[in-house]
Amino acid sequence: MLLAALTALFMALGYTLGGSGGAVIALLVAAGMNLFTFWNADKIVLRMHDAREVDAQSAPDFYNLVQQLAQRAQLPMPRVYIIDQDAPNAFATGRNPENAAVAATSGLLAMLSRDEVAGVMAHELGHVKNRDTLIMTMVATIAGAISMLANFGLFFRSGDREGHGNMVASLLAVIVAPFAAMIVQMAISRTREYGADRAGAEISGNPHALASALAKISGRAEMIPNPVAERNPAAAQLYIVPTHVSELFSTHPATEKRIAALQDIAAEMGTSAIGSAPRASALSPVAAPQRRRSALDPHGR
Repeated sequence: MLLAALTALFMALGYTLGGSGGAVIALLVAAGMNLFTFWNADKIVLRMHDAREVDAQSAPDFYNLVQQLAQRAQLPMPRVYIIDQDAPNAFATGRNPENAAVAATSGLLAMLSRDEVAGVMAHELGHVKNRDTLIMTMVATIAGAISMLANFGLFFRSGDREGHGNMVASLLAVIVAPFAAMIVQMAISRTREYGADRAGAEISGNPHALASALAKISGRAEMIPNPVAERNPAAAQLYIVPTHVSELFSTHPATEKRIAALQDIAAEMGTSAIGSAPRASALSPVAAPQRRRSALDPHGR
């Protein structure tokens, strides 16, 4: 429904401007840009964050944890990355499960217990399993076309044949359409976060661990500077929790609502309440007793 709303908005903007040629050109250019991004998004994003790829030798605990979660999710093993950054966060990228990559910051690995890291990475694998990268690329294509058409729309209008009323309508469309597209895009992104939370809870078998992780990292992620998100605010939509850069028009639901939804999922799954012993999981390393400091800290702090 939301994708249909974006498409209808694009068609309405093209009709209001009266330039079918301009609409086609804007759509083709936006589609070309997003097609390039679709095939190269993982490389662009990982390079942007200076992420370093790890394996079973360089980061055995973290790599093996992701491997076990991927097996539980019945997904191909993604490439695994660590970002040397204090701000706690994680994201997934790649155009499909066969070309996926997951990344976590060193700050996140140092802050969370093994159970909580498992919940976070299960959430990211949920994005991969749900093919959210593909969905968001489709959304970006249409939203990009709307923005381009709005920016260049006045140049493609049919000129003198249009009266003052049509000119006013065109100006309103140029101003309102990109804002409306952004609102719809945020709505789609938020629904995908809820979907990834549910998938992550099912993959890890421990929705309370993911809820606990969200509670811990949401406040810290907003307080600790994130240089990448500050330089590129659009990167904020990748993360499991928003940064302080994206507070005004956040692409994420409120953390409190996500935690409440995870508590409902836990009740459906019959898991124990937060603060009590979690139900034993088939993923034995996740259910193992934890030290005060996460064993997944790449720096051994």
